[in-house]
Amino acid sequence: MTAFRQSDRLRNVRYDVRGPILTEAMRLEAEGHDVLRLNLGNMHPFGLEARPEIVDAVAASLAPAQAYSDSRGIRPAREAVADHYLRCGVDGVSADNVFLGNGVSELITLTLQALVNPGDEILVPAPDYPTWTGAVNLTGGVPVHYLADESNGWNPSIEDIESKVTPRTTALVMINPNNPTGAVYSEETVRGMADVARRHGLILLSDEIYEELIFGDARHHFAARAAGDDVLCLTFGGLSKAYRVCGYRAGWVMATGPLHLATDLLEGITLLSNMRVCPNVPGQYAIPVALGAGTQGSTLPADIIDPDGRLENQLARTAEALNAIPGVSCVPPRGALYCFPRIDRDMFGIDDDEEFVLDLLRTKHILVTHGTGFNWPEPDHFRIVCLPDERVLTQAVASIGDYLERRRR
Repeated sequence: MTAFRQSDRLRNVRYDVRGPILTEAMRLEAEGHDVLRLNLGNMHPFGLEARPEIVDAVAASLAPAQAYSDSRGIRPAREAVADHYLRCGVDGVSADNVFLGNGVSELITLTLQALVNPGDEILVPAPDYPTWTGAVNLTGGVPVHYLADESNGWNPSIEDIESKVTPRTTALVMINPNNPTGAVYSEETVRGMADVARRHGLILLSDEIYEELIFGDARHHFAARAAGDDVLCLTFGGLSKAYRVCGYRAGWVMATGPLHLATDLLEGITLLSNMRVCPNVPGQYAIPVALGAGTQGSTLPADIIDPDGRLENQLARTAEALNAIPGVSCVPPRGALYCFPRIDRDMFGIDDDEEFVLDLLRTKHILVTHGTGFNWPEPDHFRIVCLPDERVLTQAVASIGDYLERRRR
């Protein structure tokens, strides 16, 4: 009998955050083991809940949300997104150029389907959120990775980015604040990336889902502001992280810049939005409340975004504990939810980082994600999610240190 196989388009598509390692974790759990899942930035399981007003807005919408919405999303939510960016100093924003989706992940795929022709090259950071590389491959495009500079707070090198531009390059992806490194790019870096797009006629695709989750003296610089009115910029954002409603799948993409040159592309995004029919409707009703529609100033107080400074403290303590392990180094994250430490491959005999995290899982029942799963070129990093409380994280890092010490011996 003929075996039915997956499409060739999936050959270079991977999403190791939920890949074979998660399958092994589920097998261990089925055997009765308690596995600490530090692989996903999923807020609710770690006691980080949305504020009641957001939940109440969704609950109150359930009757009208039985109907399809506009394929781009309900008007009040799109207006709330536009108003949010206008308050943040981004010019030229209109609700007519905002598309809602089932989280940023869906909108990444939808946008690249509308944009990319086979063989088009898309500049993607390494490490990256793997949906970007996977979606480029899925469309028949070619992901070209530029390296973030670990010695410079994981800011990318503008020279490295520009050196990888070719006549086939179509767009430049920016992930800021960054998943998985926790970097918050400097204003110089953001402006430099916008200038590369400007010089070479590229679209700037800016993933800013963590824009509210920045800590200490870090400041978020919007790519759309640096892009101005002469660089087409598509900004991706949503409620999953700062507003702690991952399951509501409430995300958006906003177009700014020379929109008269993007009429055909936006029609393509509209076409694909129509084919999808519409985003999840109840989740859309959370957006105006979360973004403070009709209010002035900031959208939410800091203690809502980072209750009692919990996330900032957990990130800092985790980085400190990792740096205390011989053979491990971690650039302290300035935003997002993750640490991305380096491990000394020679000291610990690591040739395959996926094998390393699988062995850690089986030995210590701690689930992390290997660095090559984020398209980092060397098997010498892993990502740890810093959402459990400080006590749990401290114990987890101590267990990782114990595992590494035994491995070194």
